[in-house]
Amino acid sequence: MSSRRYARGWGALSLAVGAVLVGTAAQAPPGRDAGPHSAPDPGAVVTVDGCVIAGGICSVPRHTVVLSGGPVLTGAPVALDARASGPVELTLRTAGRLADVTVTDQRGRRVAGTPSADGTRWTSVTALPAGGRFAARLVVERPRGRGPRRDLARLEFRTPAAPAGDRLTVAFGPEDGGTYGVGQPITAELSHPVPADAPGARRAVERALDVRAEPHVEGAWYWVDPRTLHYRPRTYWPSHAIVRVHSGLAGARIAGGLHGGPSRPLTFTTGARVEAVTDVSALRMSVFSDGQLLRAFPVTTGKAGYRTRGGTKVVLGKEPLVHMRGDSIGIARGSRDYFDLKVRWATRVTWSGEYLHAAPWSVDAQGRENVSHGCTGMSTEDAAWLFGTVREGDLVRVVHGYGQPMTPFDNGFGDWNLSWPEWQRGSALAPGAAVAAAGPAAGALRPDL
Repeated sequence: MSSRRYARGWGALSLAVGAVLVGTAAQAPPGRDAGPHSAPDPGAVVTVDGCVIAGGICSVPRHTVVLSGGPVLTGAPVALDARASGPVELTLRTAGRLADVTVTDQRGRRVAGTPSADGTRWTSVTALPAGGRFAARLVVERPRGRGPRRDLARLEFRTPAAPAGDRLTVAFGPEDGGTYGVGQPITAELSHPVPADAPGARRAVERALDVRAEPHVEGAWYWVDPRTLHYRPRTYWPSHAIVRVHSGLAGARIAGGLHGGPSRPLTFTTGARVEAVTDVSALRMSVFSDGQLLRAFPVTTGKAGYRTRGGTKVVLGKEPLVHMRGDSIGIARGSRDYFDLKVRWATRVTWSGEYLHAAPWSVDAQGRENVSHGCTGMSTEDAAWLFGTVREGDLVRVVHGYGQPMTPFDNGFGDWNLSWPEWQRGSALAPGAAVAAAGPAAGALRPDL
């Protein structure tokens, strides 16, 4: 703190967010508490409070506003230093406790925060956006005479405007306003990379990306790479849910001189829980809607050397006609395994070209043996029915198979193949979080589009 002493009144309150210590004293006549209309001391004390500045950011960030007279602070809002970063902390530096703290922005929205166990501090959950004006209403309980006394303190402060320059924005997926299956992850593509060795910046980004579902679900973000995050619930989305995604990055300091910018929100709904389950050993697919069997039929899957990936996949899209060629996956022309086919009613489940599709040339093998190059083949009638039944985000599960498991992120949406504890470790908000790099995708059937 400053060397100047503040001895009168009910005590000292500090506001910690930046690099500079700002002291403002409301003086009272000797022997009297200041009344509700006391004016602040016009002489502000400005010092640096134990701050080591590196790269323009204070390693011990702190702004302090000291009240020494009456319980009400009036006058112009306290301007926080441009080097300020991190959450806001309100600290009581005298006998007593903060019985209640309410902080709102200029639009009257409440700022989320948590009190300390001893009642001397309140800290906002996230850093406050740049260029904002905030009001704090504090009920201070302090010992006095035969019992505690409660005083009301009001404090206004404003954050500095973000400097000119690039802004970190986010593009959410899937497309806004659509209806998707219960397996559809939310994607967030950042305009600037946020590397793993900047954990504070990653936490700031992640806290600002808000997902709310009706009905409520437990979920988390996973850092796929420095520019990409995925969000999924612990289990699948509920059927017929409403999901809203919002970015609170606008104005927030991310790292150094980089601040967040405005981004478009996302709202989508989910349909029924549709699952297409392929039992490879039984060579049969069963399709369910909200747990009820809709249809079951014979299929063929990948033969030796081209085994169909196991695990849970998500429908990526549907194409009524796809031209597939063997050389797209490294099969040379003239080879006995080479193919050149126009395939109907193709439901895509990987980016590398794995589909559920009509395979009239293999009807005799369907239900009997696996003869495909990695796709799941069925009759034209069954493929057309499946094509009309599923939507993007629906679930495709391959069980009792022989192929490698579906990878989580690099070849479609394999997000559900991570356990919930594994998924949580991909969040920057998880203790000791560490994101494992996804391995390369195994080749399957790639379309010639």
